[in-house]
Amino acid sequence: MRVYTLGNKFFILFIAFLLLTNVCFGQKQTKKELENKKKQLQKEIDYTNELLAETKKNKKLSLTQLVTLNKKISVREELISTINTEILVLNRQIKLNNESISNLQKDLSKLKAEYAKMIYYAYKNRDSYNRLMFIFASADFEQAIMRLKYMQQYSDYRHKQAELIMSTQKNLNDKIHDLQLKKSDKGLLLGSQETEKKHLTAEKTEKEQVFSELQDQESTLKKDLEKKKRDAEKLQQAIQRVIERELEKAQAEATKANKPKTQRLVLTPEAQQLSTSFANNKAKLPWPVVKGVISEHFGVHPHPLMKDVDINNNGVDITTNNGSLVRAVFEGEVKAVVSMPGAGQFVLIRHGEFFTIYSNLKDIYIKVGDKVKTKENIGSILFDDEDSKTVMHFEVWKGQVKLDPEDWLYKNN
Repeated sequence: MRVYTLGNKFFILFIAFLLLTNVCFGQKQTKKELENKKKQLQKEIDYTNELLAETKKNKKLSLTQLVTLNKKISVREELISTINTEILVLNRQIKLNNESISNLQKDLSKLKAEYAKMIYYAYKNRDSYNRLMFIFASADFEQAIMRLKYMQQYSDYRHKQAELIMSTQKNLNDKIHDLQLKKSDKGLLLGSQETEKKHLTAEKTEKEQVFSELQDQESTLKKDLEKKKRDAEKLQQAIQRVIERELEKAQAEATKANKPKTQRLVLTPEAQQLSTSFANNKAKLPWPVVKGVISEHFGVHPHPLMKDVDINNNGVDITTNNGSLVRAVFEGEVKAVVSMPGAGQFVLIRHGEFFTIYSNLKDIYIKVGDKVKTKENIGSILFDDEDSKTVMHFEVWKGQVKLDPEDWLYKNN
């Protein structure tokens, strides 16, 4: 019976060890993901610092500086939140380790107590003569065999018990070492959290100062906003004309082929395949610039300074470095290269029934009718000397419907 008990106990301890190992492995994976996210967020903060340094070369405060500061603060807050999550994960791991150590210590005490009894029993019966007499005193041959097997099993049990004690002790030492490492990691994270909070406080103070000084320029900013609205309307009209022209071509082709007219773009098998491929790459498209941050999102949202004023953006504005190039986010055909007075140029590329628009460009490297590849450079971005900013405007359309580009661009996290 004691041999059977040992087998069960050994099996239970082995299963418990596997379960704890799996839990820890899962949490290590989560910790790794959190660490990768922290690195990505820190890269974003470093890049916004780079953009702010460019903006600050111009002594005049600008709305771009306020927008970039807002972006930096939101990323910093996300970084602090990620550190908090990492601390919570470590707290759970520390709790599990403490429970595991406590259970292992209890098991070790029981194993040592049982082993001590066996050693004492073996010491008392150490004489070979006594063991032989125990066998020869059997009532019959079958009982003698059973007693011999019992003695062999008892000897094996002692060896297994000794091995189990050693493995349990090793496991306990490993858990204690792991616990010490986790407590050290937690201490480092708490220190990092405090540092980030201090940075956040300083950034919010800087934002308030910029916000206050920009309020004195409200009349000038309103004029700039009105100009931006007019430019945006002209851009939308120009885009609409290009798409309508494509639709007219489709209707003409339908008439020529004695087919009913359509309000949709008629696609060739090749264009349909391209369109399907574009749709399948939702949230996977490369960014139209190598490095950049979204400084204005899609749709209607409050002005960063004038809360009673709403901004309606048909795409996204991406702030990047001076001299940055623009690249096609997907293969397609260039359908328009249009110059916008006072607002640079824009390029429209068709991808089946989808269109991508790249505006506020300076130099253009392609022409209407060109077939472009994914990530092919199509132009450079216009630099605003007055505000020391480099911002490109990017849109995604499906037919005549405007889509949120952020749903289509690749996300790092």
